[in-house]
Amino acid sequence: MKPSSTKRMSDYEISVFCRQMALLIKAGIPPAESIEIMLQDFKFEGDDTILKTILQILGSGEKFHIALQMSGAFPGYVIHMVTIGEESGNLDLVMESLADYYEQEETIRNNISSAISYPLIMIGMMLVVIIVLITRVLPIFGQVFAQLGSSMNSFSNSLLSIGEALNNYTVLFIVVLSLFALVCVFFIKTTKGRDLFRRMGLHIPPIRKIFDEIATTRFANGMVLTLSSGMDTYEGLRLVSNLVENDEMVRKIDSCRSMIADGSSFPEALQASGILNRFYSRMVSIGFQSGSMDTVMKQIATRYADETQRKIYNFISILEPTLVIVLSLVVGMILLSVILPLMGIMSSIG
Repeated sequence: MKPSSTKRMSDYEISVFCRQMALLIKAGIPPAESIEIMLQDFKFEGDDTILKTILQILGSGEKFHIALQMSGAFPGYVIHMVTIGEESGNLDLVMESLADYYEQEETIRNNISSAISYPLIMIGMMLVVIIVLITRVLPIFGQVFAQLGSSMNSFSNSLLSIGEALNNYTVLFIVVLSLFALVCVFFIKTTKGRDLFRRMGLHIPPIRKIFDEIATTRFANGMVLTLSSGMDTYEGLRLVSNLVENDEMVRKIDSCRSMIADGSSFPEALQASGILNRFYSRMVSIGFQSGSMDTVMKQIATRYADETQRKIYNFISILEPTLVIVLSLVVGMILLSVILPLMGIMSSIG
C-alpha cells in the first residue's frame, strides 16, 4: 500500500489526535464519524490534509488501522497497537494509552533538547564575547601601549595576533561560525543528530545514566501500552524493543524474552536481565499476582520520568553557573593581562 501522505506527525500531534479519538470512541462514535467531527475544529499546523486522507480511506470501507497506515503519517507502533485495539474491542483504551505514551515522549524530547541547546547557546555567547575582546578591544589597548612607549605582555600579544588573524580572514571565520550553528541545529533538531549526541553521551557517566533512565522510562511506558491492550508480555517485549532507542536496553529486553521463553516469570526475567532493580521488580511481582501489572508499570514509568526530569534540571542548574564562571574567568584573564601592565605604567608616570 502506497501512503497518500508523506508528512509524519510529531509526537505532540499524535498525542492530541489519539486523545481526541479516545474521547469520541469512548462516547460510542465510530472512527469515520469521529474524524468528521475532528475536521471541524482540529488541524495539524493549519493543515487538515491528514484527517481528510484518513476520512477518505475510511469511506472506501477500510478499517481504521488501515486508514492510519495508508495516510503515511503515523509510526508503525501506532498502527500495530490500533490493530490490536480493533481486534480486541478495546480501541478507546488503546487510543488513550497511545495518547499518554506520546505525551510522555514529547516531554522527554523537550527535556533532552533543553539539556542540549542551553550549553550550546552559552558556548556560542562565550565565543562571541571573547572574539569581540580580541578583535576590537585588544587592538585599542595595543595602540595605548604603543603611544606610551611600551608593549603588552606575551599572552596579550598572542591574543592580539589571533584577533588580527580573525580580522584578516573574516569570511573564513563567518563560514566556521555558520558551520558551528548548523552543527548545533543538527544535534538539536534532527533525529540523526540526537542519535549521534546520545552515542557521544554514553561515554560520559552522568549523561549515560540519564539516557539509561530515559530508556527505562520508555520501556515502562511501552509495556503499559501493550499490557493495557491485552497483549501478552512476550509479544509486548518484542514491540517495546523498537521504542527504547538504546542498544543496551534492547539487549536486556532480548535477554528478558529469552528467559520468559525458558519458563521464567515476567518479574523474575525483569530483575535477572537488569531492566528493573529489585524494588521495582517486586512491585511488578505484586502486580503480576494481582492482575494489575499495567497499573504498576505506569507507576514505575511515572517515577522514572520524574527522576529523569529532576536529574536533567539538576544537570542544567550545575552547568549554568559553571559556564558563567568559565566565561568570567576567560574574560577576566584577557582584561587583566592588559589592565594590570597599563596601571603599572600609569603609576610610574605619576
